[in-house]
Amino acid sequence: MNATTTIKALFLDIGGVLLTNGWDRKARKRAADTFNLDYEQLNERHNLTFDTYESGKLSLDEYLKRTVFYEKRAYTPQEFTQFIMDQTGPYPDMINLMKDLKNRYRLKIAAVNNEGRELNEHRVRHFGLHQFIDMFVSSCYVHFRKPDQDIFQMALDIAQVSPEQVVYVDDRPMFVQVASSLGMHCIHHTDYALTKQALAKLGLV
Repeated sequence: MNATTTIKALFLDIGGVLLTNGWDRKARKRAADTFNLDYEQLNERHNLTFDTYESGKLSLDEYLKRTVFYEKRAYTPQEFTQFIMDQTGPYPDMINLMKDLKNRYRLKIAAVNNEGRELNEHRVRHFGLHQFIDMFVSSCYVHFRKPDQDIFQMALDIAQVSPEQVVYVDDRPMFVQVASSLGMHCIHHTDYALTKQALAKLGLV
């Protein structure tokens, strides 16, 4: 496959591919331990309302009021928010690989990710993702969440590419399967080396 004429865009998940997952089960467990919260109760409240936050229909403050600050605490929402923001770390090898492929093949890059607005904007800004990602088709902006096919179709429409011109990289098998059903070239990301090999098979070397 000739990547310079066939592959026109990379669609990338952020959490689990470019950065660590920000507010996942492990982070919530750390928060429960740090702030003396009942983890099971925190997780139950989180599961009931987080989809609404990721869909851009709830602010982070409102999410925290529902999950943590529905009763008086010995710490402030600002302290808890800072803890959440501090949970993210980068995967430098993956970031550098995507930058290199973008420059070498003049690819469009779109983030297609589920994330709440405040978390998304912090992660994009703090780790400089806007320096190489052209479009952010994030759930908080478009009001669709993966695995909804509409978020993938919107990404195709915004990037103005056809599915066969796209390589989609995600660490969640279900999301890879949905994107694949639309005709995209998909890579289930588990580690840097295997993803690099999969990209090479598609001509992106």
